[in-house]
Amino acid sequence: MLEKIFNISIFASTLRIATPILLASLGGVITERSGVINIGLEGMMLMGAFGAATGSYFYGPWVGMLIGISIGGLMGLIHAFMSVTVKANQIISATAINIFAVGFPNIMIPILWPGYHGISPVVPVIRDIKLPLIANLPIVGPIIGNQNPIVYIALILVPIMNYFLFRTPLGLRIRSVGENPRAADTLGINVAKMRYIAVITSGFLAGLGGAFLSIGYQSQFSNAMTQGRGFIGLAAMIFGRWSPVGAFLSCLLFGFADAFQAAAQSAGVPIPPEILLATPYILTLIALVGLIGKRAIGPAASGKPYEKR
Repeated sequence: MLEKIFNISIFASTLRIATPILLASLGGVITERSGVINIGLEGMMLMGAFGAATGSYFYGPWVGMLIGISIGGLMGLIHAFMSVTVKANQIISATAINIFAVGFPNIMIPILWPGYHGISPVVPVIRDIKLPLIANLPIVGPIIGNQNPIVYIALILVPIMNYFLFRTPLGLRIRSVGENPRAADTLGINVAKMRYIAVITSGFLAGLGGAFLSIGYQSQFSNAMTQGRGFIGLAAMIFGRWSPVGAFLSCLLFGFADAFQAAAQSAGVPIPPEILLATPYILTLIALVGLIGKRAIGPAASGKPYEKR
């Protein structure tokens, strides 16, 4: 039975399952590093999934992916406007996005596809690609050699974002407005601009994660398809100490938990399926409550609107 669970395919599945969580988590890292809390990643991801499925149905999967990313960015722009310009409560603003993302597709699906409710028809998908040199390698090849292009994009984004945040002037400015916006403003850094850039970028990333769900991982949109992945991404961000690399490792852990429960059910493990399905969420609670506790301290100005004097 163990051989049926712990094989190469479970690690390939881990990467695929971790991808949307990773993209949401990277979005959470950059926005919280700028001082803006974004619990709306779940809604941005769901809207991205809906936009991608709609775009793929009418124009093809690659256009659908771009539409999903754009809609995620639009949701990020709305959250940035409410949080940075209007200075609304960031939790309430993000919660409103999550609520909107649940209701909007329910209204639009019957209009776009009469007879459908809460779920789209099957749409064209972005196909997996085989990397010739890597796919033939032992062990590594079956894991990463034949994956969806969005999986590779997510993996490449980890070192890019890590370098961007910690090795570039713009990354330094974004981190500075998240730690001490007053001092950053004194040095001539446009606090609002940096926060807008970060929050919109987080929307782009969440939108890409949603696009993967509807036209990469699956082949249609359904109104519950995110299944809390945006919130798990936030947990991975905290577990990874607001670092792209740390978030990536945390997402692999959560992805493995989800892949394990699927493999365990397929292998007929004598554990109630409800418990297996809850494994990733139980792990999230353990990470947030049991392992992190008070040691996880985010950016000093996170969640605090900045008033220019």
